[in-house]
Amino acid sequence: MTADPQITDTPLGPPQHWLILRAIAIIGICLSIYQLGVAGGFQLSIFSVELFSPGLFILRPRHLGFILTLCFLIYPVFGAHRARGILGWIIDGVCIAGSVLVGFWVPMNIDIIANAIFPRGIDIIVGVITTLLVLEAARRAVGLSMSVIAGAFLIYAFAGRRGELPWMADWLPGILNHRGYSIDRVASQMILGAEGIFGIPLGVAATFIFVFVLFGSVLEVTGAGKFFIDLAYATTGKQRGGPAKAAVIASAGMGSISGSAIANVVTTGAFTIPLMKKLGYRPAQAGGIEAAASTGGQIMPPLMGAGAFLMSEFTQVPYLHIVLISIFPAILYFGAVYLLVHIAAVKQGMHGMPASELPRVRDVLADGWHFLLPLVALVAFLVIGYSPMRVGFYAVLSVAVAAVVRAVWDLYANGPGTAGMVALFKAGLAKTLVALELGARNAVAVSVACAVAGIIVGIVGLTGLGLKFSSLMISLSDGNLVAALFLVALASMILGMGLPVTASYIVLIILVGPALTTEFGMPILVAHLVVFWYSQDSNVTPPVALAGFAGAAIAGSKPLETSLQAWKFAKGLYLIPLFMVYNDVIIVGGPIPLVIWNGFIAIVALVGFAAMLEGFLFGRIALWQRALLLPAVIAVFWPSLLIEATGTAMIIFILVLNRAAAARAAPA
Repeated sequence: MTADPQITDTPLGPPQHWLILRAIAIIGICLSIYQLGVAGGFQLSIFSVELFSPGLFILRPRHLGFILTLCFLIYPVFGAHRARGILGWIIDGVCIAGSVLVGFWVPMNIDIIANAIFPRGIDIIVGVITTLLVLEAARRAVGLSMSVIAGAFLIYAFAGRRGELPWMADWLPGILNHRGYSIDRVASQMILGAEGIFGIPLGVAATFIFVFVLFGSVLEVTGAGKFFIDLAYATTGKQRGGPAKAAVIASAGMGSISGSAIANVVTTGAFTIPLMKKLGYRPAQAGGIEAAASTGGQIMPPLMGAGAFLMSEFTQVPYLHIVLISIFPAILYFGAVYLLVHIAAVKQGMHGMPASELPRVRDVLADGWHFLLPLVALVAFLVIGYSPMRVGFYAVLSVAVAAVVRAVWDLYANGPGTAGMVALFKAGLAKTLVALELGARNAVAVSVACAVAGIIVGIVGLTGLGLKFSSLMISLSDGNLVAALFLVALASMILGMGLPVTASYIVLIILVGPALTTEFGMPILVAHLVVFWYSQDSNVTPPVALAGFAGAAIAGSKPLETSLQAWKFAKGLYLIPLFMVYNDVIIVGGPIPLVIWNGFIAIVALVGFAAMLEGFLFGRIALWQRALLLPAVIAVFWPSLLIEATGTAMIIFILVLNRAAAARAAPA
């Protein structure tokens, strides 16, 4: 708490005056209700204005107006640790007024804008204001680096012979040179077309992403996070390295509803990291395991960190199909982390936690069975064929229904009464309002990131930079697919230093996607999955490793050392995309025996790689055996059935030798 009794500390943002908190709550709740109305397909008109219209140039500007207003209220201009002051309030007041303008201008003038041959001067001014506000919101909510990257793309658009900065044309290499564009052209590209700020990224944020973020927030408020953590401990706590394995399971469960690696680390790590340290894991090791496990939450269906929704829009592949084909790769990733955790526990001679310190599975399920109902409902609605946005709407409602059913069940068990019903209603209403506000707050960063990504996508489309970048990548890789994939991984890591995972994926697929699909013949869905997986590496790869840094903060370890441990445990992040490329039958489908075979050899390859990396599986692995495992693992990735089979047989043979050696060494 601060000294001023009117200033409130809140876990949902920096300390704020109670009036500001009230304003944030009201606007956040209104945004969530508005988004639910759109997702539910409600029809309501006031003064001939359709409130819940899903139209492209109505929903997206309104959503952005709400988000920008919340952003400028939640994040003061001078930072969270300085008072706004008169100057700060003047700046933020202007920004909030501009945000309201952004939300109303295009929807109110859509008929005039649509019928105009050339953009009006006032539309250009609003375009400039919108672009500047989005860049400032990104600076506050996401980080300065993201605004700088988007600003660099804008400068690139002006840097041409006919642009606003013709003198910069001489600085651009030949392949990057272009004609240059005026402020009028760039501003109209940003807000008057479907390739700028109001393009696909913000469209996905305003429809699918928001409603599923709200779904996760409702689950979080009702206690689903604790249920998943307790269930993970109950099922794995007695095993060797139990808390670390619980971290893997809990992160998979939390990731399926949160889709944020850092939020996953903070939520599950607060419980798992201290217990891992208590069991014998080094602090850096505990933080790294949690970071690696939590990163998997970004690739875990159904949310996949919003990636599944974006992928569906970009590829025009049904969302349900993307979710289904992503299940097996996600299981491979978590299986690899789980195995590495198990090997580390066995090598260090660890044991499980005492049964007296663990919850029982039966008790956990008895207390939280209702949290499984919304997930079942979500899958059921997807299978039936509802759109992802409508599925999200029904999923949110199903959480509320499940919570009410559970509360009524408990009330009946404890004896019904008027006082109990009134208290139940008040508690339910309070939780509902908190969940609606939390959902809006949680959506601010991702929506702002998508809006900034829209700026970058708009400039790439305007200047043809995507094709130029693809030509550059083909030239550097000399037509070699392995080299091209290495360049993609390198580019994703560099972009990840300044962009969130979602924005990094959008920018990267726009830049390198054409080369991967056209020049290298990669199926479009495989190309998107590979880029999306590689976009996760900024969470666990030094020197950035944002999830690693979050784990280090909880573990009390050095950030770099923790990041290196996270990088070690997250090796599946690099291997599994390679397997998708060279054994794409597990993604695009094929004869069932071939699909089963590829799934089998993928599991064998990951087990062999983990054993080679640690030098241990059932017991210590001889150096010559580790040396043989490396070419065997590489052989499994080779696009030849004979070489695949040879590599798989070699891995199994070495692991059988290791098992036999461990059995002989065991005491009688």
